[in-house]
Amino acid sequence: MASNIRAVVVDTLQPPESLHVSSIPAPSLSDDSVIVDVKAAGCNFFDILLAQGKYQIKPKLPFVLGSEFAGVVAKAGAQVNGLSVGDRVYGFLPYGAFAEQVCVHQFQVKKIPSASMSFAEATAFGTVYPTSYQGLVGRANLRSGETLLVTAAAGGVGLAAVQIGKALGAKVIAAAGSDEKLDVCKQYGADHVINYSSEDILERVKQLTDGRGVDVIYDPVGGDLFKKLISCLAFSGRIIVVGFASGKIPSVETNRILLKNISVVGLHWGAYAIHDPDEMKKMTDECHNLFKKGAIKPVVFRQYPVERISDALKQLAERKTYGKVVLTFDNSKL
Repeated sequence: MASNIRAVVVDTLQPPESLHVSSIPAPSLSDDSVIVDVKAAGCNFFDILLAQGKYQIKPKLPFVLGSEFAGVVAKAGAQVNGLSVGDRVYGFLPYGAFAEQVCVHQFQVKKIPSASMSFAEATAFGTVYPTSYQGLVGRANLRSGETLLVTAAAGGVGLAAVQIGKALGAKVIAAAGSDEKLDVCKQYGADHVINYSSEDILERVKQLTDGRGVDVIYDPVGGDLFKKLISCLAFSGRIIVVGFASGKIPSVETNRILLKNISVVGLHWGAYAIHDPDEMKKMTDECHNLFKKGAIKPVVFRQYPVERISDALKQLAERKTYGKVVLTFDNSKL
């Protein structure tokens, strides 16, 4: 095992264009952990915030950036059960994934569910699909025949929500900021699309639902859009607060919640690892089953060698991507 590995180290708070690859010591194995040779790692918008000290998690400097990874088990500790050297796995960390090797607790990784799923696809699957499934099923109780509106629908969790909504039998309306992104949404199952940079989302929802409104809204955007989204809900509708990609946290007028009998529910997927790991496993297993049935397919926008970390995150920051942007750590087929 190499004594040093490549990693994206944040040694001072900085914008994405300043990030670069450094050499750090390889991780050491503990009895209940595995060391994974990372083949691919997924980029998220919160990586940009984390590097600048603008995210709710603020690691002590220096730290390795990145949360999602996929690769091969290189070593397994003496107390590890169910994982062996050579297993293809994916996992999630609060930070530390943008490295050639990671040492993680055995419960922080899962076997890639199918030989047909590539490492790049596994990074695009591991967080966003269980997150969206838990939001739609566990939090909003989306039912077959209901109407689902997804905002930022071409993003990672957005496209996952579009696909899962269709798999559950819902009518799916995808909203995004460009026609190009909406074409992607239609490709992955959206029944109707709304360009909220050129169309009034409330008026379009009324047109598409004969004035009734939608049953469930999956919203990773927040900001000024949120107020209009509340108005888009049907009586007894549910809106899932997934994140604040707009950079602005909205407030809610609670009288509107009362008058329309609606529910505003939060979704913090990572918290399930602490508070309800059994639920986390259940939702992930359900997503594995959907993948094996061909009902969902992780979407990879583009792959960059890790040395181009600044280019990868710049694409995310400029909202020029759909699905998942992936970093790669070697030249093998991903």
